[in-house]
Amino acid sequence: MAYRTYLMVCAGTGCVANNSMKIKEKLEDELLKRGIHNEVSVVTTGCNGFCAAGPLMVVQPDGVFYQLLKESDIPLLVEEHFIKGRPVKKLMYTPPKEKSSIPKMSDIPFFANQTLIALKNRGLIDPEKIDEYIARGGYEALAKVLTTMTSEEVIKEIKDSGLRGRGGGGFPTGIKWETCKRMEADTRYVICNADEGDPGAFMDRSIIESDPHAVLEGMCIGAFAIGASDGYIYIRNEYPIALQRLQVAIKQAREYGLLGKNIFGTDFSFDVRIVRGAGAFVCGESTALMASIEGKPGEPRAKYVHTVEKGLHDKPTCLNNVETWANVAQIITRGASWFSSIGTGDVSEDAWGGSKGTKVFSLSGKVNNTGLIEVPMGISLRQIIYDIGGGIKDGKKFKAVQTGGPSGGFIPESLLDLPVDYEELTRVGSMMGSGGMVVTDEDNCMVEMAKYFLSFTQAESCGKCIPCREGTKRMLDILEKITTGEGTEEDLVLLEELSYMVVDSSLCALGGSAPNPVLTTLKYFRDEYETHVRDKKCPAHCCKALIKYSIDPNICVEKGHGCGVCSKSCPDGAIIGESKQVHYIDLMKCGKCGICYDSCKFNAIYIE
Repeated sequence: MAYRTYLMVCAGTGCVANNSMKIKEKLEDELLKRGIHNEVSVVTTGCNGFCAAGPLMVVQPDGVFYQLLKESDIPLLVEEHFIKGRPVKKLMYTPPKEKSSIPKMSDIPFFANQTLIALKNRGLIDPEKIDEYIARGGYEALAKVLTTMTSEEVIKEIKDSGLRGRGGGGFPTGIKWETCKRMEADTRYVICNADEGDPGAFMDRSIIESDPHAVLEGMCIGAFAIGASDGYIYIRNEYPIALQRLQVAIKQAREYGLLGKNIFGTDFSFDVRIVRGAGAFVCGESTALMASIEGKPGEPRAKYVHTVEKGLHDKPTCLNNVETWANVAQIITRGASWFSSIGTGDVSEDAWGGSKGTKVFSLSGKVNNTGLIEVPMGISLRQIIYDIGGGIKDGKKFKAVQTGGPSGGFIPESLLDLPVDYEELTRVGSMMGSGGMVVTDEDNCMVEMAKYFLSFTQAESCGKCIPCREGTKRMLDILEKITTGEGTEEDLVLLEELSYMVVDSSLCALGGSAPNPVLTTLKYFRDEYETHVRDKKCPAHCCKALIKYSIDPNICVEKGHGCGVCSKSCPDGAIIGESKQVHYIDLMKCGKCGICYDSCKFNAIYIE
């Protein structure tokens, strides 16, 4: 049935958590009630990316964007937009500090400044309908590969494109495929790593939720290139929507003959199985992941034997992450030269040249427009944070951005114009990682931030090697001393020495990169560490042991008239004073929760 209008309702995890499915049901009820259900269709899509604006909906083909929808908004929206033809401005996106809304999705800076390859179908198709993927060119690349190309030609195309692994390592994909194919073996495997465990990261999950067939098609092409007939998708069980859409996509691909025996009538056969991970962060590491698939403890092994030589079941194995696989079909369809024209550097003969194509990032933290973005390699941090991200929340001052997940480094304001690519991020002490990007502002303590991320990686250490198991624990102990006012200058020296020791001697990349948050904060924010150690103060007022709340008696009486609001709100009973008299804080009772500070309307309470 042909419809005049399509209502593309986001059904990614973020929007579903904010009741987007109830909004879909309400839309369908209202359209039926108004008698236009045969003219207007409601479609559920994957993640649109603009998580800060969810639940959201895009009206196609006009491209009108509605945000922060509630069930109570739907009757008015249907009446005004779809009966009377008057789009509802109050439900549209309005940039911070501006009064005029932006009707069209394509004109909103968050979307206008992106370049989509891995996410080219986001918000445009129902991810659970294979026909919609095919209608947008899906599986054309696989058909081209199986009917017109040799495996060597496929590998050359991937090498010439300059595609590098998007899971964190940045290893050239074409070289990995070529090496795996050269290994003498009767069996080879391909694996999709969807075990995304970084705090604040949701790139792979969202790609699968939006476009699962792009991942499957990429895996099929990779399997043909290396000579594999079996594939695995290792996905953490905490991703129920992505898992369900993968299951649907695999079932549909089998029904259409796009997975299984003799695909497209050729002698190529390939099928995919799903393995659910239990949430161990270390299982994102390739050898630990393969051990987990085999039913063994998820522990890494030494890398002197590569997985392309002996991987899953000791057979040559090609493992790439979700985003890497999602790029493959586009490269085959549009050509290596197209892909390599995007990004930085030159593709050399060994395919290590520069950072080509785009990168998907999850933008989170103290930024106005949090969400999922895809940008060309080489874009600056400033463009991402201010042009796409809309700047810092509440007009606060930018402090640092952490790239690369919990094992990434913090990059200060002085480096905001740094191009985002593999080489430049590594040069300043951070890394591309899988694509997490966390923005901090003036209210964040960098010592506390380093402690937070180190505590995550320390807790997720498998414990197999001593440097990671014991080194990160000792580092965490020192950071705890510093944030509680017990640190010394000698601790700073020891902390730095331990960091380099853990980097140099850990068995796998989890331990080898865990000290990055500490090393970069020591490098760029050493003054904050020294203030904690020498002055026993936290400049950002985050470390509870190093702050105390006080009341200015003059302001309390002259402006507040001893109102007593702070006393009533204090859960510890730590504020003393009669009505209309000066109030005081009993520091022995004060739990330093900050409720009094937030509740005082006269700014009589301050932090020492």
